[in-house]
Amino acid sequence: MTEPNYDQELDCQGMLCPLPILKTKKAIDELSSGQVLKMVATDAGSVNDINAWVRQTGNELDYH
Repeated sequence: MTEPNYDQELDCQGMLCPLPILKTKKAIDELSSGQVLKMVATDAGSVNDINAWVRQTGNELDYH
């Protein structure tokens, strides 16, 4: 499987909750509609946080 093209990458490795979701929101706010953010995190709780945030905001999520 090939990785999709992205416009910006956000490295949240080593950060604990709530930093990955807060930094993701800030980065998304700076992108234009239709642009893609790649966020990389190591905190296992980030998966649940991002899933909940996507449901609340209507953003799309694709795991790779």
